[in-house]
Amino acid sequence: MSVLPWLTVAVFLAAYALIATEKVHRVAAALGGVGIMLLVHATDAEAAFFSTHSGIDWNVIFLLLGMMIIVGVLKETGVFEYLAIWAAKRARGRPFRLMALLVVITACASALLDNVTTVLLIAPVTFLVCERLALPATPFLIAEAMASNIGGAATLVGDPPNIIIASRGGLNFNDFLIHMAPLVIVLMLVFIGLCRLMFGRFLRYDPRRAEEVMALNEREAISDQRLLWQSLAVLALVMAAFVLHPVLHYEPSVVALLGAGVLVAATKITTQQALAEVEWPTLVFFAGLFVMVGGLVETGVIERLSHTAVEATSGRPELTTMGLLGASAGLSAIVDNIPYVATMSPIVADLVQANGGGGPAQVLWWALAFGADLGGNATAVGAAANVVVLGIAARNGTPISFWQFTKYGLIVTVVTVALVAPYLWLRYLM
Repeated sequence: MSVLPWLTVAVFLAAYALIATEKVHRVAAALGGVGIMLLVHATDAEAAFFSTHSGIDWNVIFLLLGMMIIVGVLKETGVFEYLAIWAAKRARGRPFRLMALLVVITACASALLDNVTTVLLIAPVTFLVCERLALPATPFLIAEAMASNIGGAATLVGDPPNIIIASRGGLNFNDFLIHMAPLVIVLMLVFIGLCRLMFGRFLRYDPRRAEEVMALNEREAISDQRLLWQSLAVLALVMAAFVLHPVLHYEPSVVALLGAGVLVAATKITTQQALAEVEWPTLVFFAGLFVMVGGLVETGVIERLSHTAVEATSGRPELTTMGLLGASAGLSAIVDNIPYVATMSPIVADLVQANGGGGPAQVLWWALAFGADLGGNATAVGAAANVVVLGIAARNGTPISFWQFTKYGLIVTVVTVALVAPYLWLRYLM
């Protein structure tokens, strides 16, 4: 390996260390890393801004921008206050019941929507209900980010890596439902139990607050009914277009921007009001992270790591499957799982063909999908939903540190991946 790949790794690790230790703001660390990678020619403007393989994923950036605008308009209607009161009343003010309810809602929504969209919608509800019940929002936000990643693994449209895998492997929506969804249900049940163990000590029941919430009328929270119906109509069309992507062939980013544009143009919300709710630092951080990971891709670092992991178990399907699951989970914890899967999927396609192309060989696709989707829970920057939640938390005055998220994420990832291993072994390799 030449000097440049080693230098690229050093820059990435240094930026990652600054993000993890929070010595400097994560946006500054990411942009600093980008600057150095461009300076040493680990990547260039063409690759950083225009490459679909190693550049900024503009679909992700503009999907986030569009959905942030839509959520900002919805916030003006009082609908999040309505949902917060509704959820608290259904849980009868009991903190863990409330957490379980929000986690299940998040996971189910993430199976049909992009997990980033889901956390953008659920986070405002979380802040409001926690304020009503005098509960810390941090455990709820962390749990919801992780639930979105687990729930998103169930379907083809739930997580961006699944879309890449489906395209490369010739898999359809029903394939993911049959092979991924059954275990995801089990993982969610286990995750709810883990939430009790990890966050139970923070969930203090306040009978007075609970009584106050039970006495509230959630309908009174709606401040602008006309704007609400306009917003819900646009949101419903946006969600329908997401689900119908295989038929309509409109990228989610295009749908989100169209929805945001229609909503701002057709309502009394001003452009300034709509843009005020956009998490600009989060968008810049994502762009920087994409470019830094792109530098690793351009210099061959990720491909070399992937090949090494696969070659270590060459010719032994059981070890190949388990090695792919473990390597995918580990690497997706430290680099965004989208470029990782994009780099790894051609290698897996070759391995599947070498093992017969169908039937038992398909287990390699499920190992890649489970590893990448669940590995994203391990750290604060492992998945897009995690980064978005941290940005929202900071904006609302309750910042979540890298290690505060990661100390729980590592537990969840180890447990869930450990459950995937016997599932793959017993169902496909016996």
